[in-house]
Amino acid sequence: MTIELDHTIVRTHDKVASARFFARILGLRFEENAEGLFAGVPVNSALTVYFATSREVPSNHYAFRVDAAEFDAIFGRIETEGVAYGSGPFKPALTDGRIADRDGERHVYFQDPNGHVLEVLTQLGAPA
Repeated sequence: MTIELDHTIVRTHDKVASARFFARILGLRFEENAEGLFAGVPVNSALTVYFATSREVPSNHYAFRVDAAEFDAIFGRIETEGVAYGSGPFKPALTDGRIADRDGERHVYFQDPNGHVLEVLTQLGAPA
């Protein structure tokens, strides 16, 4: 049997606001269910990211591989919303306003409102 990640739970200060931000920036669908324990955002047919409201919110790192066209679309939404971004997962690179080109890939890093570091990466020269 192949092992696949089915879902993950991200602790946040506000599950709905966090799910909305995540879905908006990554261009995904979020359907609010205020009565549920979690606010879920399906990433693809095999993975859902669930957000849970929590008193303690440790910072985590989540990386998403996308094709070149999706990378450009996500980066456009990051810029449109004025989200600080950078070329690495730690300060000062986290907010240096650059995209990293390394190891044949483009990477952009940014933080969500809870301090989680999100990374979006794509193959350099990948067809759009």
